[in-house]
Amino acid sequence: MVDVNKAVIARLKEDGKIFEILVDENKALEYRTGKSVSLSDIIAVDDIFKDVKKGDKASEHDLLSVFKTNDVFKISDEIIKKGDIQLTAQHTAKVREEKRKRIIDLIRRNAIDAKTGLPHPPQRIESAMEEAKVHIDDHKTAEEQVEDVLKKIRVIIPIKFETKEIEVIIPAKFAGQSYHILKKYKMLKDEWLSNGNLQAIIEIPSGVQDDLFNDLNKICHGEVESKILKVK
Repeated sequence: MVDVNKAVIARLKEDGKIFEILVDENKALEYRTGKSVSLSDIIAVDDIFKDVKKGDKASEHDLLSVFKTNDVFKISDEIIKKGDIQLTAQHTAKVREEKRKRIIDLIRRNAIDAKTGLPHPPQRIESAMEEAKVHIDDHKTAEEQVEDVLKKIRVIIPIKFETKEIEVIIPAKFAGQSYHILKKYKMLKDEWLSNGNLQAIIEIPSGVQDDLFNDLNKICHGEVESKILKVK
């Protein structure tokens, strides 16, 4: 049962009218992303309001006019999926921190030190972001913010995006196990040679080159042949 005192408002404005329900914040967000959560475990009160704070319920006429039903669960489904869910400060801070870590990881995986050609450690990227006073935008994804963050930290650390085309040849006895690792990256070519070996050309961010070969060598025990074909 959802605790009414801990519930937040989900609100939908439709046809000039406002409809509100009280929901469990986390479960409503999970439901919105397609996770299997029962509406009965999300809704705190089996009523549709026009103003929750005043306790004013929406009229049956308005519900039927807008939603073509007065079924609380069907209407709640629409409000949660199409409307706005009020977020607590604690949840907003948690999401912002997760987004910040995601940005750091994206930069680590896709960028290199412009001077040494080596990946920047996460701690160095994080320190540069703090020094540059980078602000995490709550309304943009991590991916949408990477370029702006890069512009700000470039004045603090030498950094650039670089990709490599790498040819790898995997011995036949390890080919099947290794294929799923290669598929995680952009595969430009894959071919099974006459001796059963797997030859592939993949394009990867320079920053994840070590990750790639660490993963392959766990399976192939150092028997991978590789050659850098192009650096972009």
